[in-house]
This record gives sequence, C-alpha cells and structure tokens, in this order.
Amino acid sequence: MKITILGTGDATGTPVIGCNCPTCQDAHNGGKSQRTRFAILVESPEGSVLVDTGPDLRYQLLRQNTKHIDGVIWTHGHYDHFAGFAEFHRVQYNVDVYGLPETLEYILGYLQFLHPKKNERNLYEPFELIGLEFTLFEVIHPPVKRSVGVMVRDGNTKVVITGDTQRDIPEKSIETIMEPDLLIADAIVPPTVQVKKHMNTVEAMDLACEIKAKKVVFTHLSHFFKPHDEAVKEYPLGYDGMVFEYL
Repeated sequence: MKITILGTGDATGTPVIGCNCPTCQDAHNGGKSQRTRFAILVESPEGSVLVDTGPDLRYQLLRQNTKHIDGVIWTHGHYDHFAGFAEFHRVQYNVDVYGLPETLEYILGYLQFLHPKKNERNLYEPFELIGLEFTLFEVIHPPVKRSVGVMVRDGNTKVVITGDTQRDIPEKSIETIMEPDLLIADAIVPPTVQVKKHMNTVEAMDLACEIKAKKVVFTHLSHFFKPHDEAVKEYPLGYDGMVFEYL
C-alpha cells in the first residue's frame, strides 16, 4: 500500500492570494510551504483511490503522473474537498464515488454532469476497493451534520485519515481507529491561533496519543504556521507529495 498526500493545504491553500507573510513568501519561492488543497492518493497493485478531490486535483495528478483512478471517497461536502472532481471531465467518465448518502447527494447535485457511479456507504461498515479495506468513521465538523474520516487497512497495516474534524471525535470512532501505523490528522493551526471547526496542533497530537498512533503527520495546514522548514522542527507537518509506503 502506498499513501501520497497530494495536497496539505486548507481551503485557501498557501500562498494565500494577496498575502505577503513569511510563509506565503516561502511558498511563492517554491518552498515546502507551498500547499495545494486537500487530497490523498491511496494505491495498491490493483489500482488507485482518491480520498477527497480538492480544487487543485489536475495539477496534483499530473505531478504524480497518475493515469487512472478506480474510485473516489468523499469525506464531506465542502468545496475544498470535492471541487477538483471536475478535473476528470473529458479524461475519465463514470468514476465510482463513495460516501455517506447525504454527502453523495449534496456533491452530485453539482457534479452530476460527469455521470459518476454512486456507491452509498454506511458508517463503520468496511468495504473493499483495489484489494484494500476502507471504513468510514464519524467525526465532528460543523456545520456539516455528518462528516467522516477514512481508515484504510492492508492486512495488519492500518492508516487513519481524520478528514476535517474537531477534537471531540465520537467514542465509537476512537475505538475503530485505535493503534494505527499512520495517523494523517487535520491540524489547521498552531495553538496560538483560535479555531472552531478543526483541530489545532495540540489537539491533533492529543488525538494521536489517545489512539496510540505509531506515526502522525499533520495536514490541512494554514499559512498561520511559520515557513515549513522552521515549523517542521516543532510540529510533524506534512508537505505536498509526501509518500508513505507499506510493503
């Protein structure tokens, strides 16, 4: 199993239009502070699956030289997590899409012209794609009524992607995601910046400790961090194109 974090940015991405902060300047100069919007590519010898399809998907798939997608899992219906699906237009039709019924209904109201194949899935019920086991678990991301994270299993290997969430993840979800080999956690800001709909770095690390994650990497990152090469000395920040391989 191979996991590639295609985009580690928040809804605006970094650099932010019109901003000249040190982090945005580093992004303009080509540093690792340059962050496209959220998407994760999961690969096995049998194919490729996307977890979310942010607005920068065309660039991301070209950068990875990805030629085919076997399925898309959507965590929730916010623009920065689905809008890039339109980049499949005239490239790949009838893509299988997976998610909670209400998530698919909302997103496909915008993207029905692409004729995706809808596959409704329920919380905590594993399903198989590309020879891997995927499970949707509930997280808390207001004002979305039901938002999910995604757990991926390949044999004894377990990867957990929180999606966008606050710290108060339901107990059933905590039980489901215990002891992952890798936790990819929403950590949008350092603790010096207040946030309501996401976790900050302290909360994300607290989650990692609670579920006994062997490794944690932060994603969905804002420009409120110091430039990447400085901030990564303090926090386990991900970067665009970061790869994890499990054989």
